[in-house]
Amino acid sequence: MGVLGIGGLFFRARDPDALTAWYREHLGIGAGCAAEGTSDADAWTWATQGGPVVFAPFKADSDYFAADRAYMLNLRVTGLGAMIERFRAAGIEVTTKAEWDDPQTGRFARIHDPEGNPIELWQAPEAAA
Repeated sequence: MGVLGIGGLFFRARDPDALTAWYREHLGIGAGCAAEGTSDADAWTWATQGGPVVFAPFKADSDYFAADRAYMLNLRVTGLGAMIERFRAAGIEVTTKAEWDDPQTGRFARIHDPEGNPIELWQAPEAAA
């Protein structure tokens, strides 16, 4: 088909500079960031590690994430437990639920950025090893 992957995620923000700084500080992601094991990125890209990506529209009445949000960002992570501790120490609310975690799919946690956008953190089973 020719599609190699997602080339970007673009969304509106009330304060793009502040939101960019928040993502960089708390998640280490965004323009000019590089994932572990990759080379430094230029000012406009974020070099990521390859891995699975889910692209799935949800029903409009789904309760998987807040009804007033059109999307939820899902980020593949390692060291989820340590990330949760850092978020909580920084005053960022973290939601976890035992029913979200499964040995086949991995572990999950949810946070929100300062503008209320939902972020799901996903640690795949192989990342937990």
